[in-house]
Amino acid sequence: MFKKTVSIAADHGGVELKGALVGLLKERGFSVDDKGSFTKDSVDYPDYAKLVCDDVTKGKSSFGILVCTSGIGMSIAANKIRGIRAALVLNEDSARFSRMHNHANVICLGEKYMSPEEAIKLVEIFSSTEEEGGRHDRRVAKLMAFEDQK
Repeated sequence: MFKKTVSIAADHGGVELKGALVGLLKERGFSVDDKGSFTKDSVDYPDYAKLVCDDVTKGKSSFGILVCTSGIGMSIAANKIRGIRAALVLNEDSARFSRMHNHANVICLGEKYMSPEEAIKLVEIFSSTEEEGGRHDRRVAKLMAFEDQK
């Protein structure tokens, strides 16, 4: 199970949901490192994805949370970073299976598609779900081997 340390960031399209999540996470005992953004001023989501993913890959954070309007841009940006398996999560099943089968270490959420209450439920499922081994380990190893291909 994940420790309760999380790094979180959002671009301007996810700043409201991120702000709400920070409060809800702290209420539930998580240690939260909020990387921004803190306003609705236009910013570039890859910059914020990198900050969170660096925390995850360096072991400073147990997992990452990235928020933008749809969650798509953040998930694409995060998956470009070595060692990251970011999952765009829109429902409880995808939160659970992204951890069990894909060993995701970053959850990406879309502010446009969920309330803070729905988002915190997805994060709680994601953070409390154990990775399944067996055939899933083999498949995740193949995914991670792609990083070494030129």
